[in-house]
Amino acid sequence: MVAQWRELEEQASGAVLFQSCGWARAIFDFESARGNTAFEPVVVTLRDGGRLVAVLPLERISGFSRRVLVPLGHAFAQYSDLLVLPGYEPREVVGRMVQCAVTAAACDSLNFLKVRADSMLARGMPANRVEMGKAQGAPYVALDGFADFDAYFHTIKAKTRKNLRNARNRLEREGAVSHDIAATGDEALGVIARTLSGRAGRLREQGLSSRAFREEDFARFCATLPACDDIELLAMSLRCGDEPMAEQWGFVHGGRYYAYVASRDFSRSEESPGKLHLGEIIQACIARGLIGADLMVPAMPYKLTWATQVVPVADYALPVTPRGVLVIALWDMRLRPLLKSTALGMPTWLRSLLMRAIRIGR
Repeated sequence: MVAQWRELEEQASGAVLFQSCGWARAIFDFESARGNTAFEPVVVTLRDGGRLVAVLPLERISGFSRRVLVPLGHAFAQYSDLLVLPGYEPREVVGRMVQCAVTAAACDSLNFLKVRADSMLARGMPANRVEMGKAQGAPYVALDGFADFDAYFHTIKAKTRKNLRNARNRLEREGAVSHDIAATGDEALGVIARTLSGRAGRLREQGLSSRAFREEDFARFCATLPACDDIELLAMSLRCGDEPMAEQWGFVHGGRYYAYVASRDFSRSEESPGKLHLGEIIQACIARGLIGADLMVPAMPYKLTWATQVVPVADYALPVTPRGVLVIALWDMRLRPLLKSTALGMPTWLRSLLMRAIRIGR
């Protein structure tokens, strides 16, 4: 099965990391290591004459109001999708695999978050799908059409190129600016730890909350990734002197880089360290012969500076039972967006106070 899964990844159109065999193994190993007895994987396969032609990796989670099938490793993954061999009609494949999944694992709905518009899952989404929340965008940098970084860099607006050069010159007056790529697992772990700490601190300052940064499981999972033989990690730092100004790490899969977690020194915002670092990252991707860099949601300004396109991304739900229909209509479509918009509309100080009170009260 492992060999067939990997072969399918190589042949499937647009295969992404989060449906890969390597990602699935990392999730299984992590859940086993932490003794998660609630972990219910549901990996659906489709075969044609014995040949594996499609894989839909899912897991079932149970909450207060419903049971839901979600992508495998949903708490850590960024995209929902499936692997399908070219030549098979996506709508038919998805329909058959969804039916198989709900037959094997009773549930109230299937929830697919962050579905790229160009994905096989989007093309095969059943007619009863419900689109939830606001559409987002994933900035993407297509690199396969450029001979080198200079050729790509000259597609950026002249004024932006000048601003980037001026920002770097200002930093050079303070100390040598360098871009470092982690060469060992320990170095990668250092980048991972600092980016997670930086992101968590920034969220606290803004009075925002994220489940990934509220719970320690995410940090523990990330710390296992440098040791995963089936996952290629790329961890990078932009430094001024000895101090990191911006850091980012992600994955290389299928000839593409997937930006996963980034952080930067906000006290240096005038020098745009995140924007400068992204340029270095793209240069590193080109040097490795990668065909693209997926910067993933959200579509932030510093990403858009470098992106060659923005791929629409949406959240979908497929109701299975009357309970699923009700919860999707009341919670997913109404109450949850209302609570989120209310919290985001609060002054930062009030939101911070509220988040701090919630953390203390837990």
